[in-house]
Amino acid sequence: MNKTPLDPIDVILLNAIQQNARLTNAQLGKLVGLSTSGVQKRLRKLEESGVIEGYVTLLNRKEVGFDLLVFVKVTMAGHTTELIEAFDSSVQEMPEVLESHRIIGDADYLLKVVVRDREELDLFLMKRLLAMEPVARVSSYLALKEVKETTKVALRDPD
Repeated sequence: MNKTPLDPIDVILLNAIQQNARLTNAQLGKLVGLSTSGVQKRLRKLEESGVIEGYVTLLNRKEVGFDLLVFVKVTMAGHTTELIEAFDSSVQEMPEVLESHRIIGDADYLLKVVVRDREELDLFLMKRLLAMEPVARVSSYLALKEVKETTKVALRDPD
């Protein structure tokens, strides 16, 4: 269920800029049959409503030397508000962590981590993560092959 109603033109615009955020408003206008200013107004509305959170450049992590992608399950030593907040705050400051998710299951968190090599992974796990007071246990899973990776949310025309 959408919190912000999207019409078919919004969906086309959002799908297009998810594919290529460098498209100009003129190019987007041709795609949806609107003027440049009409596209600009729609995009501004989508930004102000929070549908569009920002624009980024995606890097090929391997080309810049980050060869290892690792998923790390973290089990906390306790579940007090203070421990959870301390962990959340610390993870925010760790550049190796691309994503951190509090989960339900056999662990408390699932982290998506990128590092340059096994030595950097060892340092991250032993000196940074396991050295944190709230962390009781970690399990790491090295990705052998990335089968699918995307940042695109699959939008469909509203019915």
